[in-house]
Order: sequence, then structure tokens, then C-alpha cells
Amino acid sequence: MNVEPDRADEDVVANEADEPVAEENEDARDELTELQAKVEENWDKYLRTAAELENVRKRAARDVEHAHKFALERFAADLLAVCDSLELALAAEGEPSVESLKEGSEVTLKLLATTMQRFGIEELDPQGEPFDPARHEAMTMQPSDDVEPGSVVTVFQKGYALNGRLLRPARVIVASEPTDEAN
Repeated sequence: MNVEPDRADEDVVANEADEPVAEENEDARDELTELQAKVEENWDKYLRTAAELENVRKRAARDVEHAHKFALERFAADLLAVCDSLELALAAEGEPSVESLKEGSEVTLKLLATTMQRFGIEELDPQGEPFDPARHEAMTMQPSDDVEPGSVVTVFQKGYALNGRLLRPARVIVASEPTDEAN
């Protein structure tokens, strides 16, 4: 009796053993190929997203630059009417009368006030109002019997606010307690 296994039996056993390994290798290659395709797809998406983000940044920077550069364009265009009015007054022929100068100045001031109001610039004229240090600048105090102490007696210079934000405080004289001069 031959104790040694037959060579043909070994080849059959080896072939049967190689089939699962070959299938596993092929499955692993297929999985690796799918994963590589997914990686390439995700890398492509990343590059496109990064490029889009950079474009958005550049566009936003350009928009901010234009906003800073041209923010006053409409306001400046409306001020041209005020400038034209002043130039017409200066170019007037002959000796202007006081009345015509005053009338021209009033029209120009009204035109300027309308333009400022259209753009949210509010005039602060606090005559007779209580003193507000957030909106008024006290130049001095003056004793007064006519108004309540702490109120604005005189306005030296009007203040202005832009859309509720103070541009310039009103310069005022504030009433103080009346002094007792009977002593």
C-alpha cells in the first residue's frame, strides 16, 4: 500500500483552497477600486467646494470694497443740486438785493435739509428740552428763572444724527438754579 497521497488529490485540494483566496482577493480589489473611486469623487467635490468658497470670498471682498467706495454716491448726487444752487447765486448778474440773497439762501438751505432728511440725517435742535449728555455738549451753565434747571436755554450749534446714531452733539447752554442776589 502506498501511504503517500496521490499528486492529483493534492492538486484538487490545492485548487479548492485557492478558489476562496482568489475570490477574496478579487472582492478586495473590487472594494479597493470602489473606495478609490469614492476618494476621487470626494476629492473632486472638495476641490470644487474650496474653489467656490474662494470665489465667494473674492466676491464678498469686492462687494465690500464697492460699498465703501460708492456708499455716498446717491448722497453726493443729491448734493449736486445744492452746489448748483449756490453757484447760481454767486453767478447772478448785477448788485443782488439783501432780500434776494436771503431768499436764495433759504431755498438752498431747504434743498440741503430735504436731501439730508432723505438720507436719514436728523437735525437736533434741543431748545427748551432737558439736557441729555449723550446728545448735547454743554458749553456753559447759566442761571435762569424762565426755564427749569437742567434744561437747554440756548443752542449755539445744532446737532445731527444719522439714522439714530449721533454724528455731532448739539452745543448748548444749560440752565442752572437761579442765583439769590438779594443777600
